[in-house]
Amino acid sequence: MILSDRDITRSVKNGDITIRPFEKRRVQPASYDILLGNRFVVNNTNITHMIDPTRKKYAQTHEIIVKDGKEFVLHPGVSVLGISKDFLGSDKYLIQLGGKSSLARIGLLVHNTAGLVNPGHYLNVTLELCNLNNVPIILRPGMEIAQVTFSMMSTPPQQSYNEVGRYSEDNWSNHFVSKRKKHTGGKSRKKK
Repeated sequence: MILSDRDITRSVKNGDITIRPFEKRRVQPASYDILLGNRFVVNNTNITHMIDPTRKKYAQTHEIIVKDGKEFVLHPGVSVLGISKDFLGSDKYLIQLGGKSSLARIGLLVHNTAGLVNPGHYLNVTLELCNLNNVPIILRPGMEIAQVTFSMMSTPPQQSYNEVGRYSEDNWSNHFVSKRKKHTGGKSRKKK
């Protein structure tokens, strides 16, 4: 069973769902709109020759931090990681990430396959942003980027994600950013 707007608001108030910051205006009939954060992870295409997940060879990356009011240009065919401004989680409900139809219509994917937040996982959601359009898409920190739904589970889980989850300690820095290298600024550079 998916929670309605009334159930989402009630569950946030009674502590069964954590959403920080919580804004009532972002509650939809059966979902909650989340906002785009300020951090993006992009591949260093000039030094990454290939990705081979079986051999655990991944792209060299760097982090770009975009200030509020500035823009990140997502070029056609490019996939980057982003993060939500909202911190969320629940021990009781399964949270599912989904795109917003207005952004899907312009060719923006917000997740490729990783759309579940297991019970016990509290985080700023990592977004798998990809531009399927043939023109650049401007992304701005603070824009409504995706929506989450909350599903009641038939029974409480036997194990919590905070005990068994791969990203339970740090969902961002230790897994996505190579050598903790960060860049700040406004626009991303087009892939050469």
